[in-house]
Amino acid sequence: MRALARACVGACALAAAELAGHRGGRAVPHARVDDGAVAAAFTSERHLRMDGRAPVSFAPLSRFWRTADGWVRTHANYPHHRERLLAALGLREGTAGVDAVAARLAGLSAAAVEDAVYAAGGLAVALRTPAAWAAHPQAAAVAGLPLVARERLGGGAPRPLPPLGDSPLLPASGLRVLDLTRVIAGPVATRTLALLGADVLRLDPPGRPELPDQHADTGFGKRSATLDLATRAGLRTLDELLAGADVVVTGYRPGALDRFGLSPEALAERRPGLVVAQLSAWGATGPWAHRRGFDSLVQAATGIAVIEGSPERPGALPAQALDHGTGYLLAAAVLRALTEQRTDGAGGTRVARLALARTAAWLTAGCPPATERPATERPATGPGDPAAASRSGDPADRPAADDSTAADAPYDPTPWLARTDSPLGPLRHALPPVSFAGGPVNWARPPGPWGADAPGWW
Repeated sequence: MRALARACVGACALAAAELAGHRGGRAVPHARVDDGAVAAAFTSERHLRMDGRAPVSFAPLSRFWRTADGWVRTHANYPHHRERLLAALGLREGTAGVDAVAARLAGLSAAAVEDAVYAAGGLAVALRTPAAWAAHPQAAAVAGLPLVARERLGGGAPRPLPPLGDSPLLPASGLRVLDLTRVIAGPVATRTLALLGADVLRLDPPGRPELPDQHADTGFGKRSATLDLATRAGLRTLDELLAGADVVVTGYRPGALDRFGLSPEALAERRPGLVVAQLSAWGATGPWAHRRGFDSLVQAATGIAVIEGSPERPGALPAQALDHGTGYLLAAAVLRALTEQRTDGAGGTRVARLALARTAAWLTAGCPPATERPATERPATGPGDPAAASRSGDPADRPAADDSTAADAPYDPTPWLARTDSPLGPLRHALPPVSFAGGPVNWARPPGPWGADAPGWW
């Protein structure tokens, strides 16, 4: 897992440095990867403290359950997903707890639970071994995808950008990013673009608030607004936002936003010259393409949970690496597309597509091997800077199949954590791992309350 984390953050740092060099008319700044910063960032949701309170990672009904013939993994962190899970099992909301769900699932097959819960609009997957996943048609569909799928649609020039400053060097300054993502992977990508200077506006439907801890962890540098796209007024506001946008990032199921004119093809017609980045759980093709999914479910379906445990007792990666890794790759794809738009002379709308299941395939197939050479460290710039401490490996990485160099020394994340006052109260949070010479070392603004901003550009 460590090799995946390094590679994803390194790709993002290189893409950021490349755009900075192009926009500033200078040599590409030196990019750096620090293992301690990467380890802290890949577990950022665990390090978060809101006024001293530890975060809630998973709701009681989000877990592995024994079934009549194996195991199933459910995800019910959001209230509407919990309701659909209980409805699929024939249990009443408000009275059914862990014991009732466990008793019901114990009498059903894992495959039957998977099908019934998905049919009800909930989230559940049967635990599969790597061999069982390899035989699944969705695995075949994912195997045919590149890790980062890219294409160019139509013509049109990107919006001109203002001159780039240099203190700090912010390659995404002046860019406007419309963030239509949720949970972790997409918000990590847009949080990274905000770090690099972009004006990131996250939009959510008014009736579906983000989980408070997740919003606090991934909301740094952004603004948050609600917009009802089911109304004419909401669609008019969306038109106005798209007219001034440079990047649109979506994290819903493939096709889920098409009815609002947010497919790549429709966006290329409405606003030529955009960069469109799409994230999904299972990929854009195959029988599961339109299913919802989360990191924990992808781990269970693709065999990672068996690798990290056993068929009799499933485990999990020491971090939600599919989410975080895909998030940094998504940001890298956006940054690379922005550079290419301005250097290859072809213009057009640039589209990038990534999927958690494809990242999982990359991980299980073996990422670039870890090396014995220490990662280059950033020079220390003061208290709290992640470079102020020496490199240290995360012992939690030891179970990863591709990691042959994990250190046995205890890992202390303190050098890569910071404390920030915010409208949400005092926050302790992980510092960003994306680093290059002259670049930012922290976000310019903390997260604010969910949905509290106006849906407009600064």
